[in-house]
Amino acid sequence: MAWIVLVISGLLETAWAIALDRSAGFSRLVPTLVFAVTAALSMVGLAYALREIPVGTGYAVWVGIGAVGTALVGMVALNESTSLPRIICLLLVIAGVMGLKIYH
Repeated sequence: MAWIVLVISGLLETAWAIALDRSAGFSRLVPTLVFAVTAALSMVGLAYALREIPVGTGYAVWVGIGAVGTALVGMVALNESTSLPRIICLLLVIAGVMGLKIYH
């Protein structure tokens, strides 16, 4: 259960990062509220998962999911660069996250 919550929390990290960007420095109400709610839920989920998962592993997986998810949303929906080096770097992050899970 802790791993499922951790993955969901990582996805919520992606949501709050995108909402933070869309809030335009907290000047837009709806994205600011989405940011606040998803950030809080993401942290609560991380805290719950860390009851069973070591902090180094849990935090790295959480950040990795959030970072890769945010970069993918940027590439797919926000017209950010999809260069081969960026994609390779994201694959390396994914490999690292998978390695942490496997060798947990």
